[in-house]
Amino acid sequence: MSESIPDITVAGRRLRPSPVFDTYWRFAAARQEAYFARLRDNGTAPSDPILARHRFTNCYRAADRVSQFAIHDVGYGGPQKPRDVVFRMLLFKFFNKIDTWRLLEAELGTVTWASWQPAAARAVLDAARHALYSPAYIIPPPRLGGTRKHHDHLLLAETMIHDGLAEKLQDAHGLANVFALLRAYPGLGDFLAFQFSIDLNYTAVLDFSENDFVVAGPGARDGIRKCFGPAAHGIEDAVIAYMSDTQEAHFARLGLRFASLGGRRLHRVDCQNLFCEVDKYARVAHPAVPGISGRTRIKQQYHRNGDPMPAPWFPPKWGITEAVRAQAAAVVVPR
Repeated sequence: MSESIPDITVAGRRLRPSPVFDTYWRFAAARQEAYFARLRDNGTAPSDPILARHRFTNCYRAADRVSQFAIHDVGYGGPQKPRDVVFRMLLFKFFNKIDTWRLLEAELGTVTWASWQPAAARAVLDAARHALYSPAYIIPPPRLGGTRKHHDHLLLAETMIHDGLAEKLQDAHGLANVFALLRAYPGLGDFLAFQFSIDLNYTAVLDFSENDFVVAGPGARDGIRKCFGPAAHGIEDAVIAYMSDTQEAHFARLGLRFASLGGRRLHRVDCQNLFCEVDKYARVAHPAVPGISGRTRIKQQYHRNGDPMPAPWFPPKWGITEAVRAQAAAVVVPR
């Protein structure tokens, strides 16, 4: 453990940070700089050799390619009746793959609840010539009696609308309530229920703070263990909240200028996401610091896509899209 990093207190528990704790903040600053460089499409590779070689998601969850598609094309890309918005987002998230969504819309037209054709949708996916699911994370089958996994997921999305989920979400009192509503359905464990809650909260149907509630996924728990050791067990959600609450102090302590997303601070979901990424980064940067999973290498290599990134677009209620585009157009991004 490094003696140069001050101890912190979270949830009444004293934690002694490892060197990975400072790496968390340095990684965030470097990864955000890489995001803006990619938006400017200047071809500059990150100076950090680990970032240059391996694939890492963005600091802000909403800035990732699939989230950008979910926000712009799915959440706001069709009729805005609550049932339509909730159904589209659930349907997209069960596969979490852009190609699968585009296939459904190409064959069935704009997805709305009133025009939805269950048998036709099943036939379209049965005939698909590509993998239907994203490899980003495992989406287990809900086991509702379908003959194929995707049949069960289509049936679950339909069942949730029949159950009045869209109306229940509108009566929710916060992200924790949204999470509880989703968690009650088969196949949606803690991690997926939280991820779905965030995606639904991007839409015009909900408008809760992303600092209301967080659930640490398996990757984040691994990253937290590497930053703080076993002492953080059982208070992972509070650790994530601490990171969001104190981010400016730690960037300043390390002399880092973090280029926030149009003035939007890192929220809890983003800090949760960063713990997942730092877990991977530390496998190379700090191989002697143990986690939980025991994984020792980063599987995904970075391969630059030659196509320019689409212009960033965020939920209108956040009011940051133009500011982010202005940052991307700037000659110099703060470091």
